[in-house]
Amino acid sequence: MKIHAQPDISTVSTAPVQPPAAKAAQGAAVTAAKNASSAGVAVTVSTSVRAMEQSNRGEAADVDTDKVNAVRAAIENGTYVVNAEAIADKLLANAQEMLDRTNH
Repeated sequence: MKIHAQPDISTVSTAPVQPPAAKAAQGAAVTAAKNASSAGVAVTVSTSVRAMEQSNRGEAADVDTDKVNAVRAAIENGTYVVNAEAIADKLLANAQEMLDRTNH
């Protein structure tokens, strides 16, 4: 802008200026209102889901803890080796299985 030139009034804001404390209070009020409205959402669970949950409680997880601990130790020691060929073979087999499903 040149000295003594008229300012471009299209860029001048006519909105009232709020002090920072008022802006923070207004933001907190909006956040509280959003939280209050989302906290009152009712959720229902069907009886079939409840039955599945009950039946799954008695089953133990199919995790080989010895293998998990061995892999964890190898990673920590820096001796874990990734078998890229095995990973590639399984990825290709999985892709082939998916293609077979879509073709039938």
